[in-house]
Amino acid sequence: MSVSVLVCLAPGSEEIEAVTAIDLLVRAGAKVTTASVAGDGALEITCSRGVRLLADAALVDVADNDFDAIVLPGGVKGAECFRDSPLLVETVRQMHFAGKVVAAICAAPALVLEYHDLFPIANITGFPGLKDKIAANKWSDRRVMHDPRVNLLTSQGPGSSMEFTLKLIELLFDRAKAAEIAAQLVMSPGIYNFTDEGARE
Repeated sequence: MSVSVLVCLAPGSEEIEAVTAIDLLVRAGAKVTTASVAGDGALEITCSRGVRLLADAALVDVADNDFDAIVLPGGVKGAECFRDSPLLVETVRQMHFAGKVVAAICAAPALVLEYHDLFPIANITGFPGLKDKIAANKWSDRRVMHDPRVNLLTSQGPGSSMEFTLKLIELLFDRAKAAEIAAQLVMSPGIYNFTDEGARE
């Protein structure tokens, strides 16, 4: 099956979260397009710790393309850039309306999704330090939270980025593909590896 994913990048994006998503999705066989949301349209993105990533295109040039999912890495400055981009917000809104997977991690759930009230009924997790910016009745303490009612996947931070992306792979492909990729990663003991043993949401 052909799966395409849009991973958005902005100055200040969290590089572990961005690169983990890109790497694992490519391992799974997805076609990944990285899009710059930088205000000046620059494709070279300096992330939160100074790592530089090169986006494939500016968001304006790919926003109307057909993707199965969109990924928003965290990093406060990067998430603020996403928040302040009308095109990014509208792209997320349109993908949600089309039934595609919206996946956001760390600062992005609070500073983008919740700020713009894009998922008014969703169960959401995110960076614990921003918990106060997510409605109490929506907040989840889970490291990775998938709300199938609205096809929203959220997660807490760099340390949960592998689990987050593996869950995204399960949603886009199947559990067998997620287990295959997890087996390549030598996950920590006790971390869910998508095999039949201990299967859970």
